[in-house]
Amino acid sequence: MASFPLSVNEKLIARSRTIGELLAPISPFDKKCGRENWTVAFAPDGSYFAWSQGHRIVKLVPWSQCLNNFSLHGTKNVANLNNSRLPRQDSDGGQKNKPREHIIDCGDIVWSLAFGSSVPEKQSRCVNIEWHRFKFGQDQLLLATGLSNGRVKIWDVYTEKLLLNLMDHAEVVRDLTFAPDGSLILVSSSRDKTLRVWDLKDDGNMIKVLRGHTNWVFGCAFSPDSSVLCSVGASKAVFLWDMDKYTMIRKLEGHHNDVVACEFSPDGALLATASYDTRVYVWDPHIGAILMEFGHLFPPPTPIFAGGANDRWVRSVSFSHDGLHIASLADDKMVRFWRIDEDYPVQVAPLNNGLCCAFSTDGSVLAAGTQDGSVYFWGTPKSVSSLQHLCRMAIRRVMPTHQVKNLPIPSKVVEFLCYQS
Repeated sequence: MASFPLSVNEKLIARSRTIGELLAPISPFDKKCGRENWTVAFAPDGSYFAWSQGHRIVKLVPWSQCLNNFSLHGTKNVANLNNSRLPRQDSDGGQKNKPREHIIDCGDIVWSLAFGSSVPEKQSRCVNIEWHRFKFGQDQLLLATGLSNGRVKIWDVYTEKLLLNLMDHAEVVRDLTFAPDGSLILVSSSRDKTLRVWDLKDDGNMIKVLRGHTNWVFGCAFSPDSSVLCSVGASKAVFLWDMDKYTMIRKLEGHHNDVVACEFSPDGALLATASYDTRVYVWDPHIGAILMEFGHLFPPPTPIFAGGANDRWVRSVSFSHDGLHIASLADDKMVRFWRIDEDYPVQVAPLNNGLCCAFSTDGSVLAAGTQDGSVYFWGTPKSVSSLQHLCRMAIRRVMPTHQVKNLPIPSKVVEFLCYQS
């Protein structure tokens, strides 16, 4: 079995350029368990990068300074905990809005991270409450951490202050996602088979419990307009939820094994899901159709083989902000970069024991976390988006598939707008 189709010459696939690495500190042998880096995250404004180093520790570094250090010192780590060159935040909180390095002890093993920022005019959904404990300003940057004990802790990034401690989950909080509209609506997914919706502007009160999964919920992601939530989990589950009514829209079926990650495209017209069945599917979430399949094992495995143990489990998937590229990370020690109009990778990079990946805010760098608590960075494929693609993204941000199909335009244009050409 191979990692690429027979029609593709593996030697002609480009190798991604390594940008740098952030290595976890060396631990005694008895502390090597629990060091997994399950989540990496970039702040929405690109100011910070955060990752879980294992053993309760989350580290945040100013992303611009991190890039500068990589440029000055090459690809080797210059931000190790033991000899960091990055300035630390003053204890009195001075220069609050200037990015500084932070190390946060969360009190338990960290499984998930998410940054959130506030838009003041976005009011709390709980309209009857006139007094709130916290007033979030426009310059507020929050970090949510999901823990092994079922708690979700909310931190002020600039001061390292613990703001909220949310305690309703009964099992590991596997993933977290903030609504992109600045409302500070937070959704958490857990091994207790539920998703919980929190309103941080209402002092962290829980709005709703979303039930429907029959097994662990591994991941969740908001659509760009915050109106739809995708959740994925064990038992091949991919659910779409209406976040205005808190009801299920539809269940997407097609995977043959647990689905562990999901992400929407920047225009909301596509949804990428990664599964242990060795595949990444790209869906049209408006109609529930599979538009593209990115395989990690060839010839494609049978449903029985894909549904069991194999060495091509896809662990993570991420959509680039150009809407053209997708990154996937699998157990075959490889990171792949795909174009949505190609059925084979355009770039690859080696990575041992990878668990998660995410594109930087501007899409120029991919970060990937590993089982030993380290992070590795690569430059992403360089391309200039065509005017047609930019127009397509602009249209799809405001127009779902069924409206596009009703436009009085040629069928070829409709196919292009629906990502079917």
